[in-house]
Amino acid sequence: MDMTSRMTSHFDDAIDAFRASARELAPTLSSAVDLLFGALTNNARILACGNGGSAADAQHFIAELVGRFERDRLPLAGIALNTDTSIMTAVGNDYGFNTIFERQINALGQPGDVLVAISTSGNSANIVRAIEAAHEREMQIIAITGKGGGQINALLYETDIHLCVPHDRTMRIQEVHIMLLHALCDGIDALLLGDTL
Repeated sequence: MDMTSRMTSHFDDAIDAFRASARELAPTLSSAVDLLFGALTNNARILACGNGGSAADAQHFIAELVGRFERDRLPLAGIALNTDTSIMTAVGNDYGFNTIFERQINALGQPGDVLVAISTSGNSANIVRAIEAAHEREMQIIAITGKGGGQINALLYETDIHLCVPHDRTMRIQEVHIMLLHALCDGIDALLLGDTL
């Protein structure tokens, strides 16, 4: 395969992944918007976490809430748990890397808050522990995964929401993840600002 064909195949594969995700996830994505909107309008907060590329996605998502997405509005209450290097390195050093999000949820999480837990594989040990801690704090979960959802799939309650990208390739899953997060931002803004597209 020549390089141009190889590059073209990425677009084709991504389009297929987005179409499959649209078919499977649109109703669940709508429910996730309702959950986040309800939390935010009841003075609750959105906590988000992930590792690596998923950490970047969590930070990006929270930046859109606290800053703005496409239009000016009031800032929304969100915290990215993977951005404070002092907390993460202190907790990681003293208690182990798998506790870096769990400990923050135990410190910050309140009933009614929502945890947006992002893991491409669904098997990240520190995300698993974050979900368990969030349940103990009476928080609801929006899990954003791929590859069948891994261990996270079995942890979720009926009141939680699982956005599992129907793909097995990490890059495709991550590409859909950022679209899902943007769609959540757009949905929240549409409800806050009273419009629909």
